[in-house]
Amino acid sequence: MLNFTDVTEFVLLGLTSRKELQVLLFIVFLLVYIVTMVGNIGMMILIKVSPQLSSPMYFFLSHLSFIDVWFSSNVTPKMLENLLSKTKTISYAGCLVQCFFFIALVHVEIFILSVMAFDRYMAIGKPLLYGSKMSRVVCIRLISFPYVYGFLTSLAATLWTYGLYFCGKTEINHFYCADPPLIKMACAGTFVKEYTMLFLAGINFTYSLIVVIISYLFILIAILRMRSAEGRRKAFSTCGSHLTAVGIFYGTLIFMYLRRPTEESVEQGKMVAVFYTTVIPMLNPMIYSLRNKDVKEAMDKVISRKFLRK
Repeated sequence: MLNFTDVTEFVLLGLTSRKELQVLLFIVFLLVYIVTMVGNIGMMILIKVSPQLSSPMYFFLSHLSFIDVWFSSNVTPKMLENLLSKTKTISYAGCLVQCFFFIALVHVEIFILSVMAFDRYMAIGKPLLYGSKMSRVVCIRLISFPYVYGFLTSLAATLWTYGLYFCGKTEINHFYCADPPLIKMACAGTFVKEYTMLFLAGINFTYSLIVVIISYLFILIAILRMRSAEGRRKAFSTCGSHLTAVGIFYGTLIFMYLRRPTEESVEQGKMVAVFYTTVIPMLNPMIYSLRNKDVKEAMDKVISRKFLRK
């Protein structure tokens, strides 16, 4: 029996073994990765340089873009490398690091989405108190919690991954080091890891989702009390982008992590994982910009200033 620390490397089986598809997938995911980087980094720069995007909503959105950059960068470069490589390996240390950052960034993102829901409630439900209640100090405290809690949770989860034992088999049926295929591959030490994964995922996803649901219940009540049709339309428009992002992200993660690891669930999980590791980070800037008048106007002003200078 091999202890995890005795394993020098793992083989990532990836999405497919067909070489002609691997080249096509490399091109597709490279383009997706480039669009993701440009979109999220562009969003962060736009929020930084635009005075009209100085509200707490955009402060939190800039952090969501920051996390999406790292979320995608934690998985995609290695996946691209293995699509063109013959060996398709990852060192055991690299696997642990990838697990650590993946779990940390997932938890940071779900709680940032919860903070953004609370912020929407304060803006729509208590507009007169919004400026004083959501001060810069309060925003920094709210955004600090996801980072601290996410990385501490990930540290504990990664230590339990370190306790897995392997009996010679080192092929991971995935394109990155994910908990479900690692648990399925291990031959001992899986009980604690499996049930702590389900417990942590269940508790954290449920708690963060409850915050989102309660916030939007109060938002709905506030909107129904509005007498202005224009006010209602603007409120629904503001919340629509965030609800779309929440629905997509939570839906895919629940499908992946709130089921016991089996051959079938691991195989299905690979397809779902493509969506939330590559597609969602690419979509978020589009979701928040295409449906947001302030972002569009800020983008137009930045582009206009650049061309006027020339």
